Amino acid sequence: VQLQASGGGLVQAGGSLRLSCAASGRNFRNYVMGWFRQAPGKEREFVAAISGTGGTTHYGDFVKGRFTISRDNAKNTVYLQMNSLKPEDTAVYDCAGQLDDLLSDYENSDEYDYWGQGTLVTVSS
Repeated sequence: VQLQASGGGLVQAGGSLRLSCAASGRNFRNYVMGWFRQAPGKEREFVAAISGTGGTTHYGDFVKGRFTISRDNAKNTVYLQMNSLKPEDTAVYDCAGQLDDLLSDYENSDEYDYWGQGTLVTVSS
């Protein structure tokens, strides 16, 4: 499966952005989808993940109710709605996918085989 992330940009603190990740290929619903981010000089960080059916979601501790991950399997797309953005949310955000049967730790980026190209989110203060 090939992934393409989009929707990043420049936003003021307190603002919102919605990221999208479009997937090509078959059987999209068989993939757990995740969002990760990496800020300059920092390690990659887990943001959120969603099960193939969309019925189960997980979030990084820092999210604290500000972000929502969702998916539309009819459109082969996963979304990340980000609200109440803070300057410390500035990072390159990327989507990742892995077959449900092959994923044991949704927070571990090393377990995902498929990645988008990343989209930059910049939050100004």
